[in-house]
Amino acid sequence: MRSGDTSLLRRQNTVAVMTLLRDGDPKSLTDLAAEAGLSRPTVEGIVESLDATGWITSVAAPAGQPGRPGRLYGFRDDGGHVLGIDIGSATIRAAVADLSGRIVGETTRAVSPEDGRAARLSAMHKTARAALRKAGVTADRIGAVCVGTTGTVDADGTVGLSDALPDWSGVDLAGAIREQYDGAVVIENDCHLAATAEAWKGVATGLGNVVYIHCGHRTGAGILIDGRLYRGAHGMSGEIGALPVIGWHRAAAHLTEYGRATGAKGFDAKAVFAAAAAGDADAERAVTRYAADLAEGVAALVLTLDPHLVVLGGGVSAAQDDLVRPLAAALKPLCLRVPELAISTLGERTVLVGALKHALDTFDAELYRLDEPLARPRG
Repeated sequence: MRSGDTSLLRRQNTVAVMTLLRDGDPKSLTDLAAEAGLSRPTVEGIVESLDATGWITSVAAPAGQPGRPGRLYGFRDDGGHVLGIDIGSATIRAAVADLSGRIVGETTRAVSPEDGRAARLSAMHKTARAALRKAGVTADRIGAVCVGTTGTVDADGTVGLSDALPDWSGVDLAGAIREQYDGAVVIENDCHLAATAEAWKGVATGLGNVVYIHCGHRTGAGILIDGRLYRGAHGMSGEIGALPVIGWHRAAAHLTEYGRATGAKGFDAKAVFAAAAAGDADAERAVTRYAADLAEGVAALVLTLDPHLVVLGGGVSAAQDDLVRPLAAALKPLCLRVPELAISTLGERTVLVGALKHALDTFDAELYRLDEPLARPRG
């Protein structure tokens, strides 16, 4: 076998062992060899190498087991960290997590919906640095960063089109992040990340085909097919609201107009749904009209994708059944079968949670590359 082939095979075997340790509980050499389909001497050499580079830790096997006392080997979750950022209209959130996904530092900063590009980017950096300080982690220990943003996102991490934020279309978001961090950088649409979050730690865990609907002052969608995020050929999947014949562009206005009539400022979906639940006739009409407009786009996605579940998140995540019931009624004449509907349990942190998951997946993809030597931990 040529030296290049030997090197590739060794790297493949190392990745196989790392994957077993990364995704499970500590294991013995015997268990690793059996699960990886490798000889014990091969696994022993890989474990020695991983131990030397600092990617794994070893502990004594529990007492009372038959045979000689052995050791168990586990992945070091503190071998690196990831950073997730959610850039919203009025809020920017950032969190640092270790490689198990455990959040070790998180912060939130209020911003003005009227802020331009420079002010929003500055607030993004300040929020991220605050999360790093809370985590006690320096920027050089961040192995991957994921940023969620409204609008379409081009392959190079540039925001293609964003109607929700002033002066945001065309911003080189990936470039702005790379000025501060040398780890892998990925920029993603916020609804796409929200769908990812629901499958990871939300109401869609374990389901293959899921549609996430962001229901707020704007409406958008994220799609999972066979458990994987579907971005489309140009990253624009779920942008069904761009169709003027679908009511998503006017849906939020029903809730906003009710709020204005009662003296409220801005978009407060929670207050409208609470009033409707209390029997306010005007609020009930606003919710019914909102559900009818929302249903047009949801029905199109349901008829196309036939999902296991439609998750409703965003500003209406506190509405519970006050939205599920009227939406189901509005969908009934539009769909062959009314889909299962559920309100997100992740609330306002949905996009941030999805950003952390996407950053972790990006970190793993870099870690498991076969064409590069194994990097050392950043912990």
